[in-house]
Amino acid sequence: MTETQHPAVARVAAALRHAGHAHGPQWLQDSAHTAQQAADSLGVALGAIAKSVVLALPGGAVLCVTAGDRRVDASRLPQQLGAVGRADAAHVRRHTGFAIGGVAPLGFEPEAGASAPTVLIDPSLWRFAEVWAAAGHPRSVFAARPDELLRLAGAQAHDFTESAHV
Repeated sequence: MTETQHPAVARVAAALRHAGHAHGPQWLQDSAHTAQQAADSLGVALGAIAKSVVLALPGGAVLCVTAGDRRVDASRLPQQLGAVGRADAAHVRRHTGFAIGGVAPLGFEPEAGASAPTVLIDPSLWRFAEVWAAAGHPRSVFAARPDELLRLAGAQAHDFTESAHV
């Protein structure tokens, strides 16, 4: 299967085109379920992977996009989001339209009655000129400058990671 045949990746590709982004999804040789696998496949630093972490909110979800070498610290998320918790695979799919391992920061297709997630991007990504984000499938990614990723995702920048690198 290629990215053009996979519906979630096609949705991300369409969102990127609609936003005028110059880079479409790339199909990786190997699966990249983890940030380290994606970094290895692309030959980039672990931190240059824009890792997607979905957390559950009361009645919704928040998508935290951070550098692959950082961990989300839920206690540092904006207080106005309310209580956050772990999001299981069903919750992730319900609010994003993506399966875990391929959650893109745009191109959401929430199920009926569900809302798209609030998207936050951690400033740790600005250490890199270019970062790589999931594009709807564990084998599909796209490249963007961090400021462009912020715009594409309609996100807010917010420092929500642990200070120590993993």
